[in-house]
Amino acid sequence: MKTDLTDTTSSKINKALVLGRRAIGTPAVGMVLTLVIVTDEENAYDALKAASEASREHPSRTLVVIKRVSRSPRDRANTRLDAEVRLGADAGSGETVILRLYGEVVDQAQSVVLPLLLPDAPVVVWWPVNAPTDPARDPLGALAQRRVTDTYAAEQPIEELTARADTYTPGDTDLSWTRITPWRSMLAAALDQVACEVTSADVEGEEFNPSVELLAMWLAERLKVPVRRSKSAGPGLTSVRLESSAGPIVLDRPDGSLATLSIQGQPDRAVALKRRETAELIAEELRRLDPDDTYAAALRFGLERLDEEAAVTAPAAGEPVDVTAAGEPTGEESVEESGEESGERPAKKAPAKRAAARKAAK
Repeated sequence: MKTDLTDTTSSKINKALVLGRRAIGTPAVGMVLTLVIVTDEENAYDALKAASEASREHPSRTLVVIKRVSRSPRDRANTRLDAEVRLGADAGSGETVILRLYGEVVDQAQSVVLPLLLPDAPVVVWWPVNAPTDPARDPLGALAQRRVTDTYAAEQPIEELTARADTYTPGDTDLSWTRITPWRSMLAAALDQVACEVTSADVEGEEFNPSVELLAMWLAERLKVPVRRSKSAGPGLTSVRLESSAGPIVLDRPDGSLATLSIQGQPDRAVALKRRETAELIAEELRRLDPDDTYAAALRFGLERLDEEAAVTAPAAGEPVDVTAAGEPTGEESVEESGEESGERPAKKAPAKRAAARKAAK
C-alpha cells in the first residue's frame, strides 16, 4: 500500500501510517527499531532495497531522508516536505516513509524525523554516501544509538578513514569494517588450530580500499606485529599471510568468492568467503546496537603507526640482504673487517641486523 503526501507535515505522515495499518489489518506496531537513511535521489533506490531486505531479519520503520539541494534563491524559497508512505508488501517486513525535503527545511531534517521515530525503540542512522565528517555531531546522527557510514563510497577512501579515526564516538561504525568480519573470523579460527607465535603479517588487496587498511590495523593491534600492505588487482581483499613460528598461515581469495586456507603441516582447505551484498552488511550491523570496541581499537591504532612500523621492519631500497648460511662470512663482513684494519669507516649493517637493533632500542 502506498500513500503520497505533497507539501505535508510530520503529524499528517503519522496519521497516514495509522490509517494505513488499519487498512491492511495490522493495527499493532511490531517494529524493533527505526532506521534512518540519509541519501540523495541517485542512491536512494539501492539503499532502500538493501534496507527492505534487511527488514526481514529486523522489522523496522525505515525513514529515507532525501535532501533536495536548492540551486537558486527561488528554489530556496520554495520550502516544502513531500512524503511517500509504504506499508505491507511494498515495505518489506516493516514500514517505510520516503521524505523529500525542499528549501529551508533541508537544514531542519531532524525536526521532521524526530516526530516519526518509534517510541522507546533504538535509532540507527545510515549514510550510504556523503557521510558527515563527524557523524555523532550531525543533527540526525545525534538522534541515534548507532551511526553507520561507508568509507568505500567516498571519493578519497583513505582520507575518509583517517577522518573517521579522528572523530570516532562510541556507536560509530563503517561498512568497510563490516566487510572484513568473515576474514577476521577465519583468521582467528586458523590461529586457534596452531600453537605458534606470529612474527609478521601481509595484507593484500585493491589500492585505496579501506577494508585492507582496517584489516591491517586490526592485525597489528591484536597481534602486536608489523603488518605490510600489498597491492593487487582485487576484487577487494585478496590475501592475508601470517608468518609464524610454526610456518606460514595463508588465506587467499583471488576471485572474490572462494578462498583457500593454507596452514603448515595441514592439507589446504577451500572455504566460502564470498563478497557480501549491502543488505547482508546492514543486517549484520543491526544485530548489535552497543559500541563496537574492536572497531574502535583498530581505528585508534592508526594508519600512521601502521606505516611507521612497516617501514622500520622493511629492508631499505637498494640495500643488500644477507642470504648466506649462518656462520659463513659474507662479503659485507669482509669489507667491515678490512675497513677496521685499514682505519677506514666500517660498512653499514645489514638490514636484518639494523631492524633488530632498532627493535632492541625500543
